[in-house]
Amino acid sequence: MKRRVVVTGMGAVTPLGQELPEIWESVLQGRSGIHLLSIIEPDRFKVKIAGDIPDFDASQYCDSRELKRLDRFSQFAMVACGKALDDSGLDLGAVDPDRCGVIVGSGIGGLSEIELQVERLLYKGADRVSPLTVPKMMLNAAGGNMAIRYGFRGPNFSVATACASATNAMGSALRAIQYNEADIVISGGSEAAVTAMGVSAFQNMKALSMRNEEPHRASRPFDADRDGFVLAEGAGMLVFEELEHARARGARIYGEVLGFGASCDAGHITQPDPQGMGASRAMAAALQDAGMEPATVDYINAHGTGTPLGDKAETQAVKAVFGKHAYDVSISSTKSVLGHSLGASGGIEMVLTLLAVYHNVVPPTANLETPDPACDLNYTPLQAVEREIGTAMNNSFGFGGHNASILCGKVR
Repeated sequence: MKRRVVVTGMGAVTPLGQELPEIWESVLQGRSGIHLLSIIEPDRFKVKIAGDIPDFDASQYCDSRELKRLDRFSQFAMVACGKALDDSGLDLGAVDPDRCGVIVGSGIGGLSEIELQVERLLYKGADRVSPLTVPKMMLNAAGGNMAIRYGFRGPNFSVATACASATNAMGSALRAIQYNEADIVISGGSEAAVTAMGVSAFQNMKALSMRNEEPHRASRPFDADRDGFVLAEGAGMLVFEELEHARARGARIYGEVLGFGASCDAGHITQPDPQGMGASRAMAAALQDAGMEPATVDYINAHGTGTPLGDKAETQAVKAVFGKHAYDVSISSTKSVLGHSLGASGGIEMVLTLLAVYHNVVPPTANLETPDPACDLNYTPLQAVEREIGTAMNNSFGFGGHNASILCGKVR
């Protein structure tokens, strides 16, 4: 029999702050974290806006020596992990480190370190490339350093499925506990791709919003005037824990992780299936894994990036899976205020989805002022809505045709 899994701690680093109450209140108020590029010079780029984090300080969880050995994406992960563990109330001295794992997603990893060292190679020569380059840039650096810091010796690996990375990682964390490979797994995602290379690459493939004059209105999921996503950065980490293990220590429980599903479009490397067939298979698989009917889902935190093709495809996918109930379920995209943090987005959005379940509030889709006729579901425009949320779904879809959906809900 599969063991039950709950979430007992959460931490996040976002353009809206690093404290859960602050982030949650901003999301509910539709307060945007999108602004003029601040960590790199905006005049170099056609796209001049992002959800970057200019005042980020990792010193609370990393000493100065560690910071020199960590790329920005690993620093985000370390802070989000530390906050999640603090939030969980875990006594790390009382847990079995062999039964504690770390499974983290990132789409790109240490991009800033790659850029810096390529510049050194080209302009200063091969001998000036740092010997720390590989340990800083590698995708598994975040998870490895998290485990080293806390001495967690259980399952540890990293997942790279573009913008589905964090959700695929959390699906693996769910399985690890369900099938008795671990009692506790720290899982989520981290990304720091707001760099010169990141912005240039995405702007030149015409994926980003060009609404430079109105940064706070640029991320417009499901709106008729959407023109692309807004690049962001950050991390979201959660403490997944076996239910009885959590109950035995009197833990506060945000909700239960109920099921997970994944699929691949096997079509275009960047464009989604127009009918959302891959996305619908992932959602259906998550429901089947949880043994639940579509009508039991009250809220969906949509992938909802604000791209013309992606939002329409996700709408089609929801209709295919939920049928008539598609018009009754509450849906929103929190990327409307946070932007799109690529491989970290699923982790941050899982935090928000669980807060929605915990507080019985559906966060709004900001900037949804002119609904697209092709996106005709209940996307909770502009204002948060109170409703009983027993079960919620979090969707993440990525380049490569990767699709991942995870279900959570109140413990019953």
